[in-house]
Amino acid sequence: MVLIVEDELLLRIDAAEMIEAAGFAVVEAANADQAIEVLEARRDITVIFTDIQMPGSMDGLKLARAVRGRWPPIKIIATSGRLHVGEMDLPEGGRFLPKPYGHAEVARVLREVTIGA
Repeated sequence: MVLIVEDELLLRIDAAEMIEAAGFAVVEAANADQAIEVLEARRDITVIFTDIQMPGSMDGLKLARAVRGRWPPIKIIATSGRLHVGEMDLPEGGRFLPKPYGHAEVARVLREVTIGA
């Protein structure tokens, strides 16, 4: 199960469609606070796919660190159209995917983090 965290509705819908097309089930959150609520309520989240720049109490990088601290097995993919984030800015094993991304890129990165290919 992939948790998509994206504050822009149309981008969240598009990401959900891409991830579902890659064969993954999705659940969505509009911000980091909703994402934490989802993570506290569910045990089946294996990947978090989060935008970096979001309104609310945490941006995507703070969310990624919080997830790594509380749910270490969850894989993290962060995305942004405005910032470039290096692997060192993310928790260990986290991946950065710049926007705009396509179906093939999303599928490849999801396979890499879930299978380790």
